[in-house]
Amino acid sequence: MKATKILAIPVLLVLFLSSCTSVKVLSDYDREANFKEYKSYAFYKTGIDKAQISDLDKKRILKAIETEMGARGFVKSENPDILVSIFTKEQERVNVYNNNFGWGWGGWGGWGWGGFGWGGWGPGWGGGTQVSTSTQGSLYIDLIDAKNKELVWQGKGQGTLHNTSNIDKKEARIREFVAEILQQYPPDALAAN
Repeated sequence: MKATKILAIPVLLVLFLSSCTSVKVLSDYDREANFKEYKSYAFYKTGIDKAQISDLDKKRILKAIETEMGARGFVKSENPDILVSIFTKEQERVNVYNNNFGWGWGGWGGWGWGGFGWGGWGPGWGGGTQVSTSTQGSLYIDLIDAKNKELVWQGKGQGTLHNTSNIDKKEARIREFVAEILQQYPPDALAAN
């Protein structure tokens, strides 16, 4: 029994830490589209220009998309089969943790959305309220049929954006978002097409 408890703590810690950096991904697609026909792409400048992020971050996202599309066998073209567009959404999250001093459940924690902590009955410590903020961001990648100008696939990645001045960390997080989103393309359900 003790071996199980000792093993459970590192496993929970690894799951908790990995959930802090994960990207939640959703995708949707047109069932009528023949994804096997799409071999080339170009960026849809009109859509990309509307994305409300810095030009530097746009460049980082587009570079990551180029890498992922190339890994899937796509070539960039002046006469593409599909157009790639992006847009973003951002939301500030405020996390509040009350740790009142006095008798009751003592402990520590308060990370993330639901709170997390250990403790027991007895005097609390620290006291007061702790407030932290984080930015929840969403990146949408749209694939548009170039001939009929209709959306055929959309991927959305949502996760915490790390407000950092470290460019390497920022670029790595952007690559992670793009890779996780495009891992959903092409849709598995269309393997029969």
